[in-house]
Amino acid sequence: MKNPIVKYVLTNHVLATVLIVALALFLFEIRNILVTVFLSYIIMAALNPFVRQLVTYRVPKIVAILFVYAVVIAFIILLVIPILPFFISQIQALLKAIPSYIDGASQALGIQVNKDQINSVISPVASSVGQNAFSVTSKVFGGIFSVITLFILSFYMLIDRNRLGRSIQSSLPDEYKEQGTKTIHLVEEKLGAWLRGQVILSLAIGVITWIALTILGIPFALPLAILAGFLEIIPTLGPIIAAIPATIVALAISPVMAISVIGVYIGIQLAENNFLVPKIMQKAVGLNPVVIIIAILIGANLMGIAGALLSIPFVSAAIIIFRALK
Repeated sequence: MKNPIVKYVLTNHVLATVLIVALALFLFEIRNILVTVFLSYIIMAALNPFVRQLVTYRVPKIVAILFVYAVVIAFIILLVIPILPFFISQIQALLKAIPSYIDGASQALGIQVNKDQINSVISPVASSVGQNAFSVTSKVFGGIFSVITLFILSFYMLIDRNRLGRSIQSSLPDEYKEQGTKTIHLVEEKLGAWLRGQVILSLAIGVITWIALTILGIPFALPLAILAGFLEIIPTLGPIIAAIPATIVALAISPVMAISVIGVYIGIQLAENNFLVPKIMQKAVGLNPVVIIIAILIGANLMGIAGALLSIPFVSAAIIIFRALK
């Protein structure tokens, strides 16, 4: 039997509408907090299989969690941080050279462009890349406090994962306990597989692109490859966007080189779709390309870069929950 207050709200359409609108506005106002919680949950879901594996070898859970976090932090410190200054300097150099490459590419195509006008737009961006790198990172992740909160929250989620699962299960009606538990586990499995798969895919695409562009002798092969690896997070649109600057640089050299670069990017995508994705992302939720593009556009419009990047796992989780409710 329904609670009298709940029954009254459901039968009063005006009050129900007001409450729904108020809830939507409240959720929108705390969207940054929700993003942090969602990101923490994804990180927890991605790291939990490694923790679980260590626990099977009789490693205490807290020690297993600390070890996994230590490996992740060491990876960031040893690989990401050392390459960041060089990458920023390469991006600055690429941005400064882009007007010349666009001019060369336009001449190869027989199109006339205003080089000075392009230079006036890009030069300020190039000079501010190094100064604003930290600022851009802060905007994407919501600041230093949110980053620290993100890792602390995911850490405690790992520690209290079983307790949280039991709490959610106990809050569900008896007839939905089993289905609810299966749905939660499925969402966790899919989101964890998505993050692990994206990290591996991004690294693989970045390395393959760097090797291919280096063999072709394309200038700025490393930043172009890192850009390709980063944009791999965005399905469908990411690889297309990543190919544009590489094609412009190649076209400034020669039309044959541009065709070669386009062929390389197409070949990498074919290899990814036929070999890498089936092997790496086989446990992740597949989405229709139209759904992906719409989700990315909505996410970008609501929350910028962070919204675009998180739109795919969010829609994937929503689809799993929707299917469970049918």
